[in-house]
Amino acid sequence: MTLTTRKTVRVLLVDDHEVVRVGLRTVLSQHPSIMVVGESATVADAVLQEAKLKPEVILMDVRLPDGSGVDACREILASGSQARVIFLTSFADDDSVLAAVVAGAKGYVLKEIDTASLIRAIQAVAEGRSILDPTVAEQALQWLRGFVSGQKMMGGDKLSEQEERVLALVAEGQTNKEIANALNLSDKTVKNYLTNVFKKLQITRRAQAAALFAKRRL
Repeated sequence: MTLTTRKTVRVLLVDDHEVVRVGLRTVLSQHPSIMVVGESATVADAVLQEAKLKPEVILMDVRLPDGSGVDACREILASGSQARVIFLTSFADDDSVLAAVVAGAKGYVLKEIDTASLIRAIQAVAEGRSILDPTVAEQALQWLRGFVSGQKMMGGDKLSEQEERVLALVAEGQTNKEIANALNLSDKTVKNYLTNVFKKLQITRRAQAAALFAKRRL
């Protein structure tokens, strides 16, 4: 089945650079399989526009002026939205990728992608599949291999019940202060728990902790 015979996919563009949005709209609008229904430049407006326009796919940048695309993705999906998020970004660092996956994104591609590949990615995600740029996928696999290897060498220290609770809230994207309020703890106590969790799991960043928690849940 060719791109022109597939059903039209409603797309929302979220990027803080107007030139990028104009370029994407111009390119995507040339394809009958894609309908750009709106644009947003901030997290707040992306959430509002998604609720108003009901896109099937959201092309989202990772870095936005009032927060991160990951925050927007998490908030949109938490509202019960059926939209599928693809991160289209210049950043391929493992923190961004892992955070995006944990937030529920269905795709992560780099802005170097060619037009035909981007169209295919949008259609694939709209059909329920997941897309990960090969470069990004390899970095994520390397991190996971390194983590698994490290766990085997360490013997994998077991987390306490409270550490598990803290880790679960980190996976939801909550800040130390929010975690402290949720568990009736002080900010300092939460920080100490996280220090212990990171040490036991041999990780150094919140996104890695969140990704690991999601992997363990699966």
